[in-house]
Amino acid sequence: MTQPPARRLLLVHAHPDDESINNGATMAKYAAEGAQVTLVTCTLGELGEVIPPELAHLSGDALGEYRLGELTAAMAALGVADFRQLGGVGRYRDSGMMGLPDNEAPGAFWRADVDEAAHHLLEVIREVRPQVLVTYDPNGGYGHPDHIQAHRVAMRAVELAEAEGLPVRRVYWNRVPRTVVTEAFARLQDDLPGLPFAKSAVAADVPGVVEDRRITTRVHGAPVHVAAKAAAMRAHATQIEVAEPYFALSNELAQPLFADEYYELVRGERAEGDDSDLFAGIGEAS
Repeated sequence: MTQPPARRLLLVHAHPDDESINNGATMAKYAAEGAQVTLVTCTLGELGEVIPPELAHLSGDALGEYRLGELTAAMAALGVADFRQLGGVGRYRDSGMMGLPDNEAPGAFWRADVDEAAHHLLEVIREVRPQVLVTYDPNGGYGHPDHIQAHRVAMRAVELAEAEGLPVRRVYWNRVPRTVVTEAFARLQDDLPGLPFAKSAVAADVPGVVEDRRITTRVHGAPVHVAAKAAAMRAHATQIEVAEPYFALSNELAQPLFADEYYELVRGERAEGDDSDLFAGIGEAS
């Protein structure tokens, strides 16, 4: 019987494009090194705001189907073969921004029973047996209901897996250190006049910013991994415009495209002496 890869990483995200923005270099790095990288996306992002005028007719299910195609192209750019929809394609729908009527629409992920959704993720954990899981913090990075719900579902699934004797060794939340954001936006302000897609830049628009002391792991994106990340982000053309080393969403606010990606370990033991590897100290027999 074929042995599973020694290192197995599971990422849980709310919509197509979240994975590339937050973890694209990390995913490309570990996939290239032979790790099993599995992405679970909780919705198809049916309520996303479409940027290209020629695609402005897309909405609802048609947009979700199109974004699934974008996700497929993004995963090819990152070298990731295993990407799935939580509970199957279309099981949960985009909930829209917090406080809108969409939050309460039938099928909205925000309304999902957390235990039920967590059991769908538990099925993936049973199959993949990840040692490491990456998701959002309790605020979903910036308060989007689907991001918050993805956090809740991921953390509950980890609890259920542990109760079954299938512990996930480490859980990390996506983070960005405040000093990195401050320095990046200082550079960005100088470069802003030359960007083709952005009218301004606001540091507060970056999700998951925390004080530097909370960062436990910095995954360095080598040039090849950063190039893959940028290509994956470009694949999500309905949602993102890229002009390296910057990008913008539909709000036309420029953000840095971070080459290095940062994490806070919130569950599991921290390895001594290596803060650059999500798997540091996890042996092949794990």
